[in-house]
Amino acid sequence: MVDQTLTVYNTLSRQKQVFEPLHPPFVGMYVCGPTVYGDAHLGHARPAVTFDLIFRYLKHIGFKVRYVRNITDVGHLENDADEGEDKIAKKARLDKLEPMEVVQFYTDRYHQNMDQLNVLRPSIEPKASGHVIEQIEMIRKILHAGYAYEANGSVYFDVEKYSHSHDYGKLSGRVVDELLINTRALEGQGEKKNPFDFALWKKAQPEHIMRWPSPWSEGFPGWHMECSAMGTKYLGETFDIHGGGMDLLFPHHEAEIAQATAALGHESVRYWLHNNMVTINGQKMGKSLNNFITLNEFFNGSHPTLEKSYSPMAIRFFTLQAHYRSTLDFSNEALQAAEKGFKRLMTAMQTLQKLKPGPISDSNIKALHQACYEAMNDDFNSPMVIAQLFEGVRIINSVNDELEKITLEDLELLKKTFQIFITDILGLTPEEGEQSELIDNLVQTIITLRKQAREGKDFKTSDLIRDELKKIGIVLKDNREGTSWERE
Repeated sequence: MVDQTLTVYNTLSRQKQVFEPLHPPFVGMYVCGPTVYGDAHLGHARPAVTFDLIFRYLKHIGFKVRYVRNITDVGHLENDADEGEDKIAKKARLDKLEPMEVVQFYTDRYHQNMDQLNVLRPSIEPKASGHVIEQIEMIRKILHAGYAYEANGSVYFDVEKYSHSHDYGKLSGRVVDELLINTRALEGQGEKKNPFDFALWKKAQPEHIMRWPSPWSEGFPGWHMECSAMGTKYLGETFDIHGGGMDLLFPHHEAEIAQATAALGHESVRYWLHNNMVTINGQKMGKSLNNFITLNEFFNGSHPTLEKSYSPMAIRFFTLQAHYRSTLDFSNEALQAAEKGFKRLMTAMQTLQKLKPGPISDSNIKALHQACYEAMNDDFNSPMVIAQLFEGVRIINSVNDELEKITLEDLELLKKTFQIFITDILGLTPEEGEQSELIDNLVQTIITLRKQAREGKDFKTSDLIRDELKKIGIVLKDNREGTSWERE
């Protein structure tokens, strides 16, 4: 294992802690995945890229990671509440499809988008509908422990009773007494003892399409149950990391803590990690607010808010430029700046392969290499890693322009640093693919023709070639080794 001390910000303790897995070198990580009733948008890309970064880095420093990311395909009702229509069932009804047709269609599209963003597939990707038996069993345990009650075929978690012996609200900072005061006026409405009690099992109404038999009624599990049941099934009753968006802190993750504690007698999760929101004009981007831009719209530029299309790698780089716990505010200007930054990084990687070593080094490459690790070890600080990599870009360009020198040893270390942090950890890859070699060969042919013109003292043609290439964003650089090129 690489000798690295990793600190992570634990939402539960509200401070950074040294990450020490329960059973090293094994790490169990559960992340809340999408509810698949529509195309993925930028808000879905953020947790996917964030926890992909974490997954990649944990593996890089030697941990054996079991990464579980669920697919929610039942039980997620409108407005994240316990009333209303199931989001997937509603989409199925509107489109005149079977619910599982909707699930399959949007799961496939989600996977396609994640592949485009170079997000690695999780180790296990369970679906809520495939684990109804496990959810029923967990509800039985909660009822047996006395922290839930049945009402007209539905089962609800008794938050007030639980709070007498446990700290409900410890993750989000909510206080039960305040919840009681603020919701007393609603008492008597519906079948819950308190409005903030949450459903573990819901009896299906006659028109409800998705339903399963249970000891209490034909119905379906509450939204919060799936993660508690699947997390402990695949990672054990206690596991290392639970991740997700900050918008899931309450009630979803708070409910998970309560469910696990009630069913098992102890909490399941040791480190809670949350990425912050994507905002647009200062407001959370999401389907419920109808202010979202899908990833496909970003990639093809079809949304009216967009000035142009943006590639998957530009979106990934844009996401990684902000620390995962900071808000990420969308704008065309910010995306275009990210696009330029990404291209500079990729151009530097190409130039790096062509550099010639010298007798000395004018820059401290070992310090740069170590600074990248220090940034990642400080709660996965990707923007600080990127800042260090751009210092590497400066060194590469200076050496290429013969303003600096670099030894063979340092050149190899710089290549290694760029490979590890840009490709392996940040997950950024060149987008030209097979065309890049063709483009390089074409430009080299043009450079050869220009060289022949210069040797024949035809400087007019030589300058014309240089100027025409510059117009299309290709800059030629003449030095003692010959002529090199890069994209502007």
